[in-house]
Amino acid sequence: MTRRASCSCGRLRVVCRAEPLRVSVCHCLACKQRTGSAFGVQARFDARDVEIEGESTAFTRVADSGNEVTFHFCATCGSTVFWRLGELVAIAVGAFADPGFPEPTFSVYEARQHSWVRLAPTCELERWD
Repeated sequence: MTRRASCSCGRLRVVCRAEPLRVSVCHCLACKQRTGSAFGVQARFDARDVEIEGESTAFTRVADSGNEVTFHFCATCGSTVFWRLGELVAIAVGAFADPGFPEPTFSVYEARQHSWVRLAPTCELERWD
């Protein structure tokens, strides 16, 4: 299975040559600010299965875990496309522009979840404050 993701203008692209290891939803405040939405949705892949094409600009921040996370966004349109988590590459699910993309099976930071958000009952919850 090959999946392709890109920014809004198409100049920053990602090709994934495997199924995601995990698809998750994050309700943390940083993900809300980054996406401008009620939560962030990511698909994690082994970095060896990901090929990145095009130029990106990077922003690094320290996550609640204490680990550094480097986000890569298009230098032209500003869309966040992917970020690195050690040996993993997380890709914004919306960047795949695929309504058939696998649904999330993992969710974190429900304490910060908007009261009106409802996830599928198959989504495993992990309570992080």
